[in-house]
Amino acid sequence: IKFGKRYTIYSPRDGQPCMDHDRSKGENVGPFDYTLIKLEVLAPLPPSIAAIEGIADRKVYFVAATMRPETMYGQTNCWVSPTIEYVAIAINETEIFVCTRRAALNIAYQPYQPDSGLGVQGNTRPEGTCDIVAQVPGGELIGCRLSAPLAEYPVVYALPLLTISAAKGTGIVTSVPSDSPDDYAGLRDLKNKKALRAKYGITDEMVLPFDPVPIIDIPGFSSMSAEKACDDLKVASQNDTAKLAEAKDMCYQKGFSEGIMLKGTFAGEAVKVAKDKCRDELVAAGMAVLYKEPEKLVMSRSDEECVVALCDQWFITYGEPEWREQVEKYVNGSFECFDPATKKRFNESLDWLHEHACS
Repeated sequence: IKFGKRYTIYSPRDGQPCMDHDRSKGENVGPFDYTLIKLEVLAPLPPSIAAIEGIADRKVYFVAATMRPETMYGQTNCWVSPTIEYVAIAINETEIFVCTRRAALNIAYQPYQPDSGLGVQGNTRPEGTCDIVAQVPGGELIGCRLSAPLAEYPVVYALPLLTISAAKGTGIVTSVPSDSPDDYAGLRDLKNKKALRAKYGITDEMVLPFDPVPIIDIPGFSSMSAEKACDDLKVASQNDTAKLAEAKDMCYQKGFSEGIMLKGTFAGEAVKVAKDKCRDELVAAGMAVLYKEPEKLVMSRSDEECVVALCDQWFITYGEPEWREQVEKYVNGSFECFDPATKKRFNESLDWLHEHACS
């Protein structure tokens, strides 16, 4: 049993961790890991952000939550929602992040801990405080010029996507149409439909020059997996949600398990090996930060949506190597469970179980 900082589901209203028995919704839901990609906003800034006092001395970033940092080499644009009300938060004295209010609240409870490297890197504000310096209508973000980390294109643009949810991630979504069927279909629609571009004030230069960039080769499948999956399944537009879900599963499973990196520092390596290396490289270069939020909606019994906070807690270190080795040796040795599937589930649990709060 140890005591220290760890990420846990937390109720701001109650001022304490919200464990399963304290929840009205979201039992067994835990923190989920994202990488926040920092897309720097280039001049001209959106009006609501340009009006912030002292903005000339700060850099502004759209922060996009991704589970696939290794695909950032293929960015052609980013997606924002014209219907979401975003916020700009002063993360420290020099940086402003643009995201949803929900994401800002999660960030507020993950202050950076230099000694341990935990928390949202760069977030120097006291725990639970969130300095909202502007509210920004989603429509203002459309057409913004951005510098996207690792992208081949020196400037990309923020484009509209109506399917973005304010209840997950940050409301800002990176676009990698070579490997994401949703991104491929969305970009193709904007390229092919002049009326759609005109509706949102998108000029040709923001869309037409940007073609998908091959970044991952899937042997026997394609180095442009999203295009192939969409063609094979005859996806007509970004509104073909059922077909796109099938295409996404196909691309992501094949890409992760069989894919080989074509671009960047880790070209030639398997995607499943390069993924964490790419994440660490981005964070070390100041191009990204680590971020967590509840995997699904969690409501406390005091009727408040919970966040992920970095808290002091007592916890049991089930992932301790010596203990884990003994248990694995027993489970895979003399332990008789009569059903191979049961043994498989034991091993799967041992694989993910690392720390568990006991206070």
